[in-house]
Amino acid sequence: MCVEDEDLQLHLRKALFESGGFNVLLARSGREALDVLKSSSVDAVVMDYWMAGMNGLVLAKAIKQFDPTKPIIVLSGFTSLPDETIGLVDRWFEKAQSEPEELLACVSRLIEERESSAD
Repeated sequence: MCVEDEDLQLHLRKALFESGGFNVLLARSGREALDVLKSSSVDAVVMDYWMAGMNGLVLAKAIKQFDPTKPIIVLSGFTSLPDETIGLVDRWFEKAQSEPEELLACVSRLIEERESSAD
């Protein structure tokens, strides 16, 4: 699932992940993301840190309460995330420095690791 409050960024991420073979669910807010998580099977969450209404830290906490093993990847304009995200976020990418291929590989790896630890 991709969570982003900017439509262009949301659709660019959707296209990126679909090109990598993923089925992509979209959410335009933290609240919408929580609704999707309750009603759909989601392997990983890729989200923006700054979103209207609910930032990435609040959303990550809510996701981890719902499913502690759900991989969460945060895209941010920050060079590093606040200390409060340690243990909540599996990986963060600085938007200006991240390569699409690296993001795809990271999501694939985190999903594979979660599936292999569930066996």
